[in-house]
Amino acid sequence: MCKLTAKIFKSVKLQVMKSSFIIILLLINAVQCCGPARGIGGSRRSRKLTPLVFKQHVPNVLENTLGASGLHEGKISREDPRFRDLIPNYNKDIIFKDEEGTGADRLMTQRLKEKLNILAISVMNQWPSVKLRVTEGWDEDDFHSIDSLHYEGRAVDITTSDRDRSKYGMLARLAVEAGFDWVYYESRAHIHCSVKSDSSQASHSSGCFASDSTVQTESGEIRRLSQLKVGEKILSVNSNGETVFSEVIMFLDRDINQTREFVQIKTRSGATIRTTPAHLLPVWKPHKHETKYLYADEVEENDFLLVNVNNNLEPQRVTEVSAVLSRGFIAPLTREGTVVVDSVAASCYALVNSQSLAHISFMPYRTMKTIESWLSRTDNKPIPCKQNGINWYAKALYNIKDYLLPKDAVYSRK
Repeated sequence: MCKLTAKIFKSVKLQVMKSSFIIILLLINAVQCCGPARGIGGSRRSRKLTPLVFKQHVPNVLENTLGASGLHEGKISREDPRFRDLIPNYNKDIIFKDEEGTGADRLMTQRLKEKLNILAISVMNQWPSVKLRVTEGWDEDDFHSIDSLHYEGRAVDITTSDRDRSKYGMLARLAVEAGFDWVYYESRAHIHCSVKSDSSQASHSSGCFASDSTVQTESGEIRRLSQLKVGEKILSVNSNGETVFSEVIMFLDRDINQTREFVQIKTRSGATIRTTPAHLLPVWKPHKHETKYLYADEVEENDFLLVNVNNNLEPQRVTEVSAVLSRGFIAPLTREGTVVVDSVAASCYALVNSQSLAHISFMPYRTMKTIESWLSRTDNKPIPCKQNGINWYAKALYNIKDYLLPKDAVYSRK
C-alpha cells in the first residue's frame, strides 16, 4: 500500500508540473492579446541621449534611498567576512588610477563590476580610442563621509581617459544607460556612480515578508512567521474582500538567517508591513472605489492599504514609505493566495503583476495537496517547517516566468 501511495504521489507531482506549464502558456497567450507586443525583433526607434548637467543626479532622489542605491550596509574592511564578496575588475578597457598602489580601486561588488564593464563598452562606442577611467573605487582609508558607498565597494568616481571635461555630461548619461542605480555629476573633475547591494538585489528577485512579522492563527494566537507551520490556518482575505482563515499549504521561500532590504510601509494607525520590493499588495483607490494589486515599491504616501480592524478590512492612508534592512525572510502560501501580515492585507505572490494569474498558476499545486491529504488519510496535523530556500514548485515557475511571460508582466529593475 505504501509503495502504491508513493507511486501515486510521484505521478501526481509529474501531472502537476505538466498542468502548470499548460496553464501558464494559456495565461500568457491571454495576456499578450491585451496589448501591443514587446517581442524580440520589433522595430526600435533610436533616441538622442541628453548629457547630464553639472550637479544633476539620476534618479532625482537621495543616493541612500529605496529608489536609488539603497541603504548603507556598513563599511567593509579587509578583516570583514564580507570582504571576500568584493571581486577585482581586470577589464583592460578600463583604466584604474590606483593612486594608493594597493589595487583597492579594482575591488567592487558583482553588480558594480557588471555595470562598469557595460559602461566601458559604451564609452569606446561613443568616443573611439577613448577609455573609461576610474579615479576612486573601494575606499579603506576613510577619505569619504561615514555613509559613503565607496566603503562597501558599491561606488566609483569616473572620468574619460583623455580627461576631457566637455565629455563628462555625456559620460554621466552613458552611466545611466548602463544601469547604474544612481549617477551624479558631482564635480567638474569626475562623475560619481553607485549601485544597490548584491543582497538587496536578491530582494528584487523574490517576494517575502520579514521573518519576525506576525500573523493571526485560527485559534486567535498572534504568531511570528518564523514559528508558522504548514497546515495551520491563518487570517487571509477571500475573493469577496472578506477576512477568512486559510490553510498554509507551503512556504514559497524561507531563510531566517539572510539579511535583505525591505520596503517598510506605515499607515495612519501605525500598522506597518515590511516586504520585499517585488511583492504584491492590494491598494485601495478611493476615487475609483476599487482595489488594485501593486508591487510594494510602487506604493506611495497617500495611497490606501487594507488594515485589519476587528476582523474587518479598513482602508488606511499610507503615511510613510522607507527602506529597511532586516534579517530573515519568509513567504507563506495560503489556499486563498492572500495573507494578513502585521494587520495589513497582502498577496502571497510576487514578481508577476497579476494576482489572478499568479493564483491560477498555483492551482495544480493546491490540487496536489488536496489529493495528498485524501490519500494519506491522516489527521493532517500542522508540520514544523525546516525549509531553507525556495519551494520546488515555486522554483520551477520562477525558472520559466522570464522566458514565457511578456516583459511588462514580470517585475524587473535594471
